[in-house]
Amino acid sequence: MALISPSRRLRRTPFSEGVEAQGVKAYTVYNRMLLPTVFESPEADYLHLKKHVQVWDVACERQVELIRPDAGKLMQLLTPRDLGKMGEDQCYYVPVVDENGGMLNDPVAVKISDDRWWVSIADSDLLFWVKGLASGLRLNVTVHEPDVSPLGIQGPRSDDLLARVFGDEIRAIRFFRYGWFDFQGRKLAIARSGYSKQGGFEIYVDGSDIGMDLWNALFDAGQDLDVRAGCPNLMERIEGGLLSYGNDMTDQNNPFECGLGKFCNVDRVADFIGRDALLKVAKEGPSQQIRPIAIHGEAVPACDRPWPITIDSEIVGQVTSAAWSPDFHTNVSIGMVDKAHWAAGTKLTIETPDGPRDGSVQERFWI
Repeated sequence: MALISPSRRLRRTPFSEGVEAQGVKAYTVYNRMLLPTVFESPEADYLHLKKHVQVWDVACERQVELIRPDAGKLMQLLTPRDLGKMGEDQCYYVPVVDENGGMLNDPVAVKISDDRWWVSIADSDLLFWVKGLASGLRLNVTVHEPDVSPLGIQGPRSDDLLARVFGDEIRAIRFFRYGWFDFQGRKLAIARSGYSKQGGFEIYVDGSDIGMDLWNALFDAGQDLDVRAGCPNLMERIEGGLLSYGNDMTDQNNPFECGLGKFCNVDRVADFIGRDALLKVAKEGPSQQIRPIAIHGEAVPACDRPWPITIDSEIVGQVTSAAWSPDFHTNVSIGMVDKAHWAAGTKLTIETPDGPRDGSVQERFWI
């Protein structure tokens, strides 16, 4: 494929120097920043992630900071998930929807305090939506993008690596909670979360100036753990059913279609954008929904556009992410399927660029 031409519009990250030294082979563009996609090879990166520990430059998961007295009010307006009992050491996965109930983003919300929040976003211009709401509703809140860049630590040896840099207290952090840890005299929020099913953490690096110091400290501490640079791995994230905004869902899909109904407390949250639309969907149920689909045969090509799913030549859905799984010896995929055909075991035809393939709806994702 063609190379990506660098410019000031395509931002480097606080860790780009380290990524390049580790031999990055490919990037994508995410929130107008560089996101590594391959180091050794997709399969080699996948196998290493499942056995060891990797350091991921995910600074592209930009933060939208809400600060001042109405921050909590605005945060609840953004999502149908009930934030009322959220503690100041918690981070929630939250669907963010528009007035029609369509997905605008699926970020992680980090509650720093009642009047300060970080929203760690997927690839979309959510900052402008949030600023528009704050201005239009005349809320007493400041909305901006702070100099906070996530650094992912993923893989089964993640605890061991971080304990060497931040102390054994890191092991006590529970899933989707965070703690404050010192690095070079600066307090960093570290959450047990991340975009893989292998376990790990996300470090919210507050200040670009310490990015490479932290990167180097992690690699120095983890030499005997076979620490490597890594990145979100397509094969592994499909196996685990981790959705990609812009690929598996857009603003044309509501959270119930995306399998995120458990994060929509429409009966408890009295005031959020899109409530009327989601109340209707909650009552009637979605007409289509994301399902895991096995695609039979040899490895499929890259899925860079939706692939129609058919039954007897009738389109009943589309595959939005697909890859060969070395561990499960099949093509794993994520697809949006009509209600009449989403039952586990349903036989499908997937229209790939290489021609039609047989497939079947699975009972669950693979990991």
